[in-house]
Amino acid sequence: MIIEKIEYSTNFIKDLKKLPKDIIDIAVKKEKIFKENPLHSSLRTHELHGDFKGIWSISINTNYRIIFERQKNGDILFISIGNHDIYKHL
Repeated sequence: MIIEKIEYSTNFIKDLKKLPKDIIDIAVKKEKIFKENPLHSSLRTHELHGDFKGIWSISINTNYRIIFERQKNGDILFISIGNHDIYKHL
């Protein structure tokens, strides 16, 4: 499955700007992998549980994540990016 379109929430863009440049560079590489193969093993793509059902996470590295949801039209919305604290803001 190839991802055709990714949209970015205002929160995602705001959070992205706060990250160190090396993390941003890795996130850009991971996004490219995600577009080509959203289930690539390096992303550790998984659905969240409980109150966050329907929201998914991919790993940038061991500390940083991108949180996203699939829209009804099939597009992807990146909601947030950051360390594990981002789960508190959902």
